[in-house]
Amino acid sequence: MSGSITGKILKVSTWGESHGAAIGAVLDGCPAGLTIDEEYIQAFLDRRKPGQSRFTTHRNEEDKVRILSGVFEGKTTGTPISLMIENTDHRSADYSNIKDIVRPGHADYCFNEKYDIRDYRGGGRSSGRETAGRVMAGAVAVRFLSELGIEFLTYVDSVGDISINEDSFDESFIKENPLCMPDRDAYEKASAYLDELMKVGDSSGASVKCIIKNVPVGIGETVFDKLDARLAGAIMSIGAVKAVEIGDGTAVSTSRGSVNNDEFYSEDGNVLKKTNHSGGILGGMSDGSDIIIKASFKPTPSIYSEQATVDKDGNNVNINIKGRHDPIVAPRAAVVVETMTALVVADLMLSNMSSKLENVLKIYNE
Repeated sequence: MSGSITGKILKVSTWGESHGAAIGAVLDGCPAGLTIDEEYIQAFLDRRKPGQSRFTTHRNEEDKVRILSGVFEGKTTGTPISLMIENTDHRSADYSNIKDIVRPGHADYCFNEKYDIRDYRGGGRSSGRETAGRVMAGAVAVRFLSELGIEFLTYVDSVGDISINEDSFDESFIKENPLCMPDRDAYEKASAYLDELMKVGDSSGASVKCIIKNVPVGIGETVFDKLDARLAGAIMSIGAVKAVEIGDGTAVSTSRGSVNNDEFYSEDGNVLKKTNHSGGILGGMSDGSDIIIKASFKPTPSIYSEQATVDKDGNNVNINIKGRHDPIVAPRAAVVVETMTALVVADLMLSNMSSKLENVLKIYNE
């Protein structure tokens, strides 16, 4: 299987299956001298860890990270950073009754047709558990970017048709509720909605918004490596994401140039924008304003309602999925969006160092 490596200078490879011995990642290209330890990475893993509320799977994994290489005495060494967590609470027997049946909304059918073999225990590489490797590697990228003053704000923007009200935005509330919503009223409505879905064995879609602050102007390339193109590709690679928007996103299709254009002005020697419809990206490059990304997640496909499907021989059958599954993906996936975003921005910032001779001379002449 190819396609498990991403990045050009800062490269990450993830490995492992949902019900295998472990999940991990290898991060290559990280500069030496970055302060990092297991405790820092663990804080990110804890944000996606299962079993923390009634809205997440009850799979009881500690998800304790181990740094196997690339860090010495609390500093990165410039060599590949290998990261791992063990799978300790997998119940493969939960999947034995459906091993010959393709689950609606899952990649089972595609795996069967492509490889003639698949790991049916929890979805294998297509399981959401694969994202733990991304989070471990991405946490290092977040740490690297923090050295440059770049910050992230990530939260659940909507659950079903319940969206947050910007006038009620409370950043501190994001960490105080299991749905990671910054609006108390929206959270209470969303909780009631999810409780009703759970009673009937159903699930809900949702959206996650990620805001990146203090990215300097000019990060990203102008053709195939546009910042928005790379970000969209990274976020779309998260299993349950079906759409990505930058700035005003799909609303631009009903806008006008006189409205959509962000006017510039100068203040105290700084060039600023009056609005941010572009979401912080112009011509594939960061424009100095906040970068705003919105990812739309489909409803969790593993639901407890009976569904029609086929078996491996093409016979029509019905399926009842067992096991432990999230009724909503987004709250645990918010940190995945954030860390994948960080990996892209960090990679492009390292690439940008060679965009001008002036930058190269600074490195080698100092």
